[in-house]
Amino acid sequence: MNKERLTAFSDGVIAIIITIMVLELQPPSRTDWPALLAMLPTFLSYVLSFTYVAIYWNNHHHMLHTVRRVNGAILWANMNLLFWLSLTPFVTAWLGRNYRAPLPTAVYGVVLLLAAIAYFILQSTIIRTEGPESALATAIGRDVKGKASLIVYLAAISLAFVHPAISDASYIGVALIWFIPDRRIERSLAARPTPRS
Repeated sequence: MNKERLTAFSDGVIAIIITIMVLELQPPSRTDWPALLAMLPTFLSYVLSFTYVAIYWNNHHHMLHTVRRVNGAILWANMNLLFWLSLTPFVTAWLGRNYRAPLPTAVYGVVLLLAAIAYFILQSTIIRTEGPESALATAIGRDVKGKASLIVYLAAISLAFVHPAISDASYIGVALIWFIPDRRIERSLAARPTPRS
């Protein structure tokens, strides 16, 4: 099965997710600075979520470069990831409007956690299909950054009920460690011999 259709569909869904998020940014009804400043939490939640979606798109793009063939397991694992990412506009809007409330902050973290788990499942499914010596398996290695992210999400979800700002800082921290593009896959592919045509 060809991977181009999977890539195109995933790109389309991610583009729609970003579009829905930006449509949630409603302009203020008044035309003064206080009205604009009141929107700051909503805007900042949008910036954080946009960053997360961009990180997922970037890493998903690199990961699919390692795939030689697509099977049903990869298709379903990919749909699982897209499902959790598709909830990003909802939790972003809820967090932006209720940034001091514990439950929206925790639910935002739950969606981040489940998207990260779904990404791990997709990654593992590809490695299982491509084999332990594949470019992706070589690039990922022990995946310290991925495992650390899951631990931070779990802690942040609990800490939302102590102080939501701690959770928000944790979500920002995880985004920052992934913001620099992960070059492991590029290095792994570059180190492999180019197949002859």
